[in-house]
Amino acid sequence: MKKFLTMMLIITLALTAFISCASSNESTGSGDVEEAKLVYLITMDKMDQHWVNVDKGAKVMAEGLGLKYKWDAPDVKDNAKQIEAVNNAVADNADLILLAANDPQAISEAVKNAKAKGVKIIYVDSAANEPAIATLSTNNYQAGALAGQTMVDELTAAGQTSGKIGIIGVNTATNSTMDRENGFRSVLEAAGYEILTTEYKDGDAAASQESAYGFIVGNEDLVGLYGTNEGSTVGVGNAIKASGKDIIGIGFDKSDAIQGLLNDGSLKAAMAQNPFTMGYLGVGQAYAALNDESTGPAVIDTGVAVLRGE
Repeated sequence: MKKFLTMMLIITLALTAFISCASSNESTGSGDVEEAKLVYLITMDKMDQHWVNVDKGAKVMAEGLGLKYKWDAPDVKDNAKQIEAVNNAVADNADLILLAANDPQAISEAVKNAKAKGVKIIYVDSAANEPAIATLSTNNYQAGALAGQTMVDELTAAGQTSGKIGIIGVNTATNSTMDRENGFRSVLEAAGYEILTTEYKDGDAAASQESAYGFIVGNEDLVGLYGTNEGSTVGVGNAIKASGKDIIGIGFDKSDAIQGLLNDGSLKAAMAQNPFTMGYLGVGQAYAALNDESTGPAVIDTGVAVLRGE
């Protein structure tokens, strides 16, 4: 990660020099000045703060590099709406799309068609089943395993060496959240805990809370709950708070709501990704790709940290 950040700093400095040179040519009238390239960010939805932060990072880099930039996404996770967003970006003459695929299979044909029309593709957070220039994301299986170990550590500290664990997932099609679930399961199963059948609620906080509360009231020996994205984590935390029980809650992502649940003890920890970095470096790579420069590794792990209450 340190090597990559160093490399990106070098690239950024080089890009800064490139832009300075271009500006100089424009001011002196020498050379042809091309119209700024258009980069689209298309995320799974616009309801999670995670995507807002990806947009913030992308916007900062786009402004610094002089790129035209737009963010589009469904209001909620919906395959048809995300496909429509990709098609609209192509119709708007996007030069490159940064895409976080909701369903890697469902979106792949739209991505393939975009590429056929000359649109370059870079994935952020979650890739589709169609080759792209690069993917910037969390190593979600390892992050899920970290969440699992954090759960085991918290349960052990509370004297809970056995019991049932409930998981609130997003859906079975999104690779990123399934990897987080599978990494988590691998650690908890090895530690001897019983994992209940996962409830998938598409990241909807209210539906996730209802399912999490169902786990609590339906299992007297429930000792832990895990949410695999922002909405499911908020649901888990709110369900634990409403129950008043000492259940260990572990989740994913960072938002004001999640931080509040960490601060009041309803959640013990959340795996915080680096969405700003995904957007920021994603646009940096977009600029390089649009100028036929090297974009570095095909897959870039943007990292994760354990977030706790303040």
